[in-house]
Amino acid sequence: MVNLVAAQTPLLHGLMKMAGVQPHRVEIEPGTVMNFWVPNETVKKPQKGEKNKTPTLTKPNKPVIVLVHGFAAEGIVTWQFQVGALTKKYSVYIPDLLFFGSSITDKTDRSPTFQAETLVKGLKKFGIEKCIVVGFSYGGMVAFKMAELYPDLVQAMVISGSILAMTDSISEATLSELGFKSSSELLLPDSVKGLKTLLSVATYKKLWFPNRLHKDYLEVMFTNRKERAELLEGLVINNKDPTIPRRYISYGGRTTKSSIWGSHRT
Repeated sequence: MVNLVAAQTPLLHGLMKMAGVQPHRVEIEPGTVMNFWVPNETVKKPQKGEKNKTPTLTKPNKPVIVLVHGFAAEGIVTWQFQVGALTKKYSVYIPDLLFFGSSITDKTDRSPTFQAETLVKGLKKFGIEKCIVVGFSYGGMVAFKMAELYPDLVQAMVISGSILAMTDSISEATLSELGFKSSSELLLPDSVKGLKTLLSVATYKKLWFPNRLHKDYLEVMFTNRKERAELLEGLVINNKDPTIPRRYISYGGRTTKSSIWGSHRT
């Protein structure tokens, strides 16, 4: 039986290319490859007859915006409805984080820091020196790490549905409130019921899809389950960890002191 989600993938990719972005895989280092959706104009494919078959990468000619996805889907699926509007004014880059899409590594590090470092290495291969980062959920925590480690690269951030860091107390309280025993049980569903629960938590409006579509989505989007479970384990830090970040973040001209325990306006 045809997987409906897999069947519509070529159509989605075609629409994204029409909107101004195309996929390009980058070898970060031996054993680590990250897939990006990049502006069409930055990838020059070799002409017929040329000996060098490797596409030539050029620097972006507009302000750069990097869209970092969450745990429920790869990059282009998460951000497909934003691409068309953003490419008019920005050079849009959409990575697939490690173990999502076709991004993979043979390294054992599963921390958000390693994700951030790998993502930044990829961006630098495209000649990116400054960027705005938009992060959703898990991608928000990776984005915070990018800003912490590379302040000269990250000019501004937009974060939704995320926190600076996931401590064990926050993890336990959140899972208890939602009725789950572990992060993997919530974020790596293996049933239609589990996926519906995840989507109800992750989306503002309730979306109705037939069970067949949910089942097909599970097969396509939740690959590399072992490695993703390890990513979730690497996400949680101890409350007493001295490296828990605190930053001052500006909201509409006001300065807010933000930490993993919440925020307040000053």
